Amino acid sequence: MSHGTVEDWNPGTYGRFRGLRLRPAIDLLAQVPALPDGTVVDLGCGSGAAGPALRARYPERELLGVDLSPAMLAEAGQTGAYDRLSEADAAQWRPGTPAALIFSNAALHWLGDHSALLPRLAGALAPGGTLAVQMPRQFGAPSHTALREIALGYPALRDLAGAPVPVGPPQDYHRLLAPLGAVTVWETDYIQSLPPAAKGHPVRAFTESTAMRPYLSPLSEVERQTFTAAYDEALAKAYPREADGSVLMPFRRLFFVLTV
Repeated sequence: MSHGTVEDWNPGTYGRFRGLRLRPAIDLLAQVPALPDGTVVDLGCGSGAAGPALRARYPERELLGVDLSPAMLAEAGQTGAYDRLSEADAAQWRPGTPAALIFSNAALHWLGDHSALLPRLAGALAPGGTLAVQMPRQFGAPSHTALREIALGYPALRDLAGAPVPVGPPQDYHRLLAPLGAVTVWETDYIQSLPPAAKGHPVRAFTESTAMRPYLSPLSEVERQTFTAAYDEALAKAYPREADGSVLMPFRRLFFVLTV
């Protein structure tokens, strides 16, 4: 992940759903066209989940992983997929030389001002290079609306509760990127089957390492417990358990591939 909050990312907690988080990266990579010469960049590489797939697709390329989290970069280094790892914020990062591919899986939604960020990243590509991005667009689903609704009861979370949705509709990204090159934009709804959780609701087990993090960080331990209990209650109504204790969680993701 590329955008830090109060606490560093926990690779172990994030990695519990590694397969579900990797599938969109594989789907995105399948749509990347032939590349010019240059480096392949995994921007917001996190724990390196997409690194082995990028290495398999581009075995002769230099593969650079960029992330702001030292803990995640340490985990990414263990994959052996990357030639180099760089601790940097994607909001300010620029490559030393134009890149052949900037690939970003589930990272750029943590950053604001996409209307400035994405053209800047496109401008960092070599001629014929590609910007390939996947971002969750789950923010209107109960997994995320419940967080904002519960946050209204906590003064420390008022700014989060009223924050704008970070990822717009696909039409917005097509309009933004079409003047820059050849662009394809699409969405996919993944029906995720989440297993029973050892503690709390299965959807909470999925979101506590990502969407839930900024809500818990400012709270005291007692407040975290009350917030989590209210969230579990809301999730139980929105995502009823199947007979085996699992739940089905539809999860929407937005993709685009821009070739300049």
